[in-house]
Amino acid sequence: MKILVVGGAGYIGSHVTRALLDKGDDVTVFDNLSSGLRENLFPEATFVHGDILNYEQLRQVMQGGFDAFVHLAAFKAANESMTHPSKYSVNNISGTINLLNAAVECSVKNVVFSSSAAIYGEPEYVPMDENHPAKPENYYGFTKLEIERFLYWYDKLKGLRFAALRYFNAAGYDVKGRICGLERNPQNLLPIVMEVAANQRKQLSIYGNDYNTPDGTCIRDYVHVNDLADGHVKALNYIVSENKSLTVNLGSENGISVKQMVEIAREVTGKAIPSIFAPRREGDPAKVVASSGLAKKLLNWEAHHSDVRTLVSSTWQVYPH
Repeated sequence: MKILVVGGAGYIGSHVTRALLDKGDDVTVFDNLSSGLRENLFPEATFVHGDILNYEQLRQVMQGGFDAFVHLAAFKAANESMTHPSKYSVNNISGTINLLNAAVECSVKNVVFSSSAAIYGEPEYVPMDENHPAKPENYYGFTKLEIERFLYWYDKLKGLRFAALRYFNAAGYDVKGRICGLERNPQNLLPIVMEVAANQRKQLSIYGNDYNTPDGTCIRDYVHVNDLADGHVKALNYIVSENKSLTVNLGSENGISVKQMVEIAREVTGKAIPSIFAPRREGDPAKVVASSGLAKKLLNWEAHHSDVRTLVSSTWQVYPH
């Protein structure tokens, strides 16, 4: 298939691009490099330096006869979305509308969308399945949920088939070591732990040690980025072969606590990784774990690389040490 990966130079986008290339697809990456990295580009993929806010650019590239596009071009920092909602409105909402309109105009019939477990908000029960109420607690999650609603209507009105993939906590790096571009200003736990191990930060702050969990620290569902990439490939195959849309969770179904992650990181890296306990952050639930049963049933998808040791070791290999 001929696939356009929008945001394909980013952390998840580069892994999705690699998985599509491995499958033998003809891939074009479209990225403005605001957070994506040139070192995440592959010579086998065509690269177009462009922005989803520029409709004419999008229209030109989408005239290339694509079977599908993958949308990974959203801003994703939950905290920033609460202080700069306009930035998230313009890029995530307006940018997506541009993408959908260009796809319809250029007869691109399929889209795989990088959604998020942030659409659910505070867990009302765990594991969280696709029927869990959608009550986002940050503006980032709100934009992802609105995009899912746009996709539903574009499917209904224009026949644009979609897969909305609700990721849980993406982590890890390519297990074969083919992707090494480090995220700029990471917000997530594992890269911050690695920066402490690599002496790029003095210490790690663990927010809260009095949660109702076995060790008192928050539990999250971490899904390896290679597993996520595999989910994109399988979801794309599904919507093309079945000619129908799909919304599924992609998570490991295993909870890993902050303390567990840090302890395994100390073992794997052989570094002390100094840490301190800090007050809880507002809006941090004690436990978030996915049910990915629907992805298993419809896509035959499972998380094969999402054990804590693989998550940590595959990330450590890309840091200087």
